[in-house]
This record gives sequence, C-alpha cells and structure tokens, in this order.
Amino acid sequence: MRFRIAAALLAFVFVVGCAEPAPQKEKAILLPEASQADPEGKLILSLGGEISVLNPILSTDTASSAVEGTIFTGMTKINEKLEVIPDLAKSWEVSKDGKLWTFYLRQDVKWHDGRPFTAHDVVFTFNAILNPKVNSVRRSDYIINGQEIKFRVLDNYTVQAILPEPFAPFLSRSGMSVIPKHILQNQDINTAKFNRSPIGTGPFRFKEWVTGDHVAVVRNANYYLGQPKLSDILFKVIPDANTQLVALEAGEIDESGIPPKDYSRLKAAAGINVFEYDSLVYTYLGFNLGNPKFADRRVRQALAYATNKEQLVKLIFKGLASAAYAPSAPISWAYSDDVPKFAYDPEKAKQLLKEAGVEDLEFTILLNNGNKERENAAIIIQQQYKKVGVKVNLRVMEWSALLKIVNAPKAPKDFEAILMGWSLGLDPDSYSIWHSSQSPRGFNFIGYNNPEVDRLLELGRTTMEKTGRKTIYAKLWKEIATDQPYIFLWYPKAISGVSERVGGLSEPGPAGLFLNIEKVFVTK
Repeated sequence: MRFRIAAALLAFVFVVGCAEPAPQKEKAILLPEASQADPEGKLILSLGGEISVLNPILSTDTASSAVEGTIFTGMTKINEKLEVIPDLAKSWEVSKDGKLWTFYLRQDVKWHDGRPFTAHDVVFTFNAILNPKVNSVRRSDYIINGQEIKFRVLDNYTVQAILPEPFAPFLSRSGMSVIPKHILQNQDINTAKFNRSPIGTGPFRFKEWVTGDHVAVVRNANYYLGQPKLSDILFKVIPDANTQLVALEAGEIDESGIPPKDYSRLKAAAGINVFEYDSLVYTYLGFNLGNPKFADRRVRQALAYATNKEQLVKLIFKGLASAAYAPSAPISWAYSDDVPKFAYDPEKAKQLLKEAGVEDLEFTILLNNGNKERENAAIIIQQQYKKVGVKVNLRVMEWSALLKIVNAPKAPKDFEAILMGWSLGLDPDSYSIWHSSQSPRGFNFIGYNNPEVDRLLELGRTTMEKTGRKTIYAKLWKEIATDQPYIFLWYPKAISGVSERVGGLSEPGPAGLFLNIEKVFVTK
C-alpha cells in the first residue's frame, strides 16, 4: 500500500529538560519550481533501521515499507485528504448489499521486467496473503468473522471480490501492494530471492540492497502515471536520529525528522524547510501479558498511575506532542477521549500494587536504539517507577534484533515490556493489533485476550454506517484503556526537515510529504 505513514540514552534525566536556546527568527518555506528540476537528480533519504524484506505481503516494519512504497502499487491509494482513489484499478463498483466488489483495472501497466500486469496478479496476491503457509501478518485484513474474502478473475483486467458479509474497511484494504504471479507462483514466498530483489509496478525499480548501508531504486521510465522526475532514490541506513540530523545539515541526505530540542534552531536554519503536522501515530509501553508479572490488571493500572505523561511530554517534546490515553489518534474520525485517564498518582499506584500482592516488582523494557525520544522517555519512566518501588531495567537493541523478538511465532515471547509506536491506517479497524486471534502470529505480540474487545472489533468491521462505527470504537477504546495492556504515552507531532533543493512535495499532513513520489524532484 502506498500510504506509509511513515512514524538513545542520556546519562541523567535532567539533561532532557535543560534550558532551551533563545528563540530563533522563523523563515518562510521556500519550495523550488518544477522548472528548476534536475532530470538526473537523485533524492537521498534515511532509514531509521535495516530493512527486513522487500515483499509488501511479508514486511512488518516501517523501514521496509518506506522502500516498498516506491517499488510497488495497489489497486487503490489515498490522496492528501485521506480519500481512497484509483491506482492500478481505474474504477470499481459495489453491490447494494456491500458484499460484491468489482474492480476494473488499467490496461497500460507493466511490471518492471516488461511483463504485462493483469487481474491474475491481483488475485494471486490476495490468495497468497490468505495462504496460511505464507508468513503474512495481513491475513486478518481479508477474513471476516472467520470467513475468507474470495477473489476471482473475471477477465484479464477485471477482479471480483466476494465478501461473506459487508466489511467497512474493505476499500482501504484494497490498496494492498500487488506482487507478480509470473515470478512467485511456483516459489516459497517466504524464502524467495524476490524478497531481496523485487519487481513491482511502481514509479521506481529496485537497483541494489547493501545490508547495513543502503538501498537504491531507479526511475521506472514506463511508469503508468508518467515518468518520475527523479532519476534515483538512495535510502541510507542511519539508525541514530541525531546522526540523521547532522547528515541533513551537512547536505548528505535530503530529509530527516527533527528532534524537539533542535526544532527552533532548524526553523531558522538556511537551506532547510521544516514542516510540522499531525500524524496517525501513538507511542506506548506494552506488557507481555503471558508473563505472570503483568497478568493482574491492577499491576498494569498501577504502572499507569505511576506514569507522569505530562512530564514526559514537557521534558522531551517541549509542546510538540500531547499525552495519549487511547489506542487511536486525535486526528482520526473515530477518536474518542471518553476513556480512563489514570492521571499521575503515585500513592494510588502503591495502593494497587499492594492490593495485587506485588512486592519488589522488577522488569526490563526493550526499545530500539537511535530513537532519542523513546530512549529519553525510558529513563524518565525508570525514575518515575522507582518512586513507587518498581525497578526497571532498560535494554536498548538494534531494530532488526528487536523485530525478531516481537515477530517470533511463539507465545509468550521473549520480552517483559517493550517501548514502541504504531503508525495507524486510514480506517480505525485495529483487529490485527488487538484481536486474540492475532497472537502469536500477528501484531498482537503482547498476547492480549479480551472477549468483549474481540466482539467490538468484529462489530466495528461489519457495521457500515460511520456514526454507528464511531460509537463502537468509542466503547472499544474505553474497554482497552481500562485494561491497560499498553500504557499509552504520547501522540507526537510529525516534524520533518527537508532540503530546500527538494520540490514537488505533498501538502503536509498524515499521508506524508512524499505521498506522490513520482512528482518529487531536486534542483540542479
């Protein structure tokens, strides 16, 4: 899917809250005109970690998805207004009962190897996702109350989807990136060489993947929406956020996230445009619910009371984030603030721990290196929990190593607690994260199991009217927030610094600045 929502240890906590530099005078954002585009220009971007695989039905991490978004396309995509619009499908129809969808495909699309794209590729892709032998965490996106969606070829350029019952998220799910049948039909998709050397239908063709260093893609001159303005994109693997920023300021990369401590300075810096916008993202502290330490809900609620979210937001983000209380984001149409807040109350935390019969609680939080906000937050949380008699150890890991633990197909998994974030989709359906069936082989890696949550998730998918769905999700967020399988920490603002040589960007918003990558260019 081309909608990629794309979302380090300090020695002492007080360093995070040190005095800010004097305010800098802001400068206007200057974007170059298309007439200044260099037809042989190369865009250089950074990845916050090593990619795991370049097959969109297998990948689970944002780094892999960022690269895949330039190589692959799906039947639909979203625009800057978060509306679903045609892509490989030029149009579609849906029956009155909402159970029969017919997609009419473009007939001018070729794979990067020159073979024509057809309906057979689309059906092959969805059937591969539904195949239990394929390690795809996206299977639940196409199963409704235990019944699979059926996909069939009507002719070379018409696909039909037969749903067992109406399914509200289906149109957005139809944007899944398509993989080529002619290459993968007789292979084990899990281990295919394709996964390191992919062929897609997107605006850029795969060139090379040098492990630990970079991934390169080059212009697809035959792209069906017109030849991209860039000749190449180089994705450099730079796990450390501060190193990324240094590279941006040195002109070695063209885009970087801006840490809050550097926001004012970068707003005034020459040669860099800074964009700030809301995002469909939240950060959380998740508990392994298969571990006896966290089996009692009172323990999790106690830790929620021991978490001073306002302090986290103030010290780390300096106003560029807000405290989170639910597994949604305020920008979502389905967001509800009617959830238990567990306002900071150390005495209440101690009381609940005592009621649960817990003494000398000690556990380890896993987190990925290079993400300074999370690493700083982990240290502050460590200090906060110490005040209620809970000892926290921190283990900072390479992103790829962390993913191996999270994605291991076993339960319980080998962690106690984990500090991570979710980039949310356009539709509020979060079945893959919270439904009990999605553990251990799915995004529900904490092993959450709540029958009422399962029921609401299923109901939210099959209720078609938006107002009704909003009511269902409000109940769902409240139920999950009461349980506290995660402690919801913060909603970050997306803050991105982009070199002034880059033009053709999308409007700043949750869909991202590089949504229409084929229109992006750099100046000579």
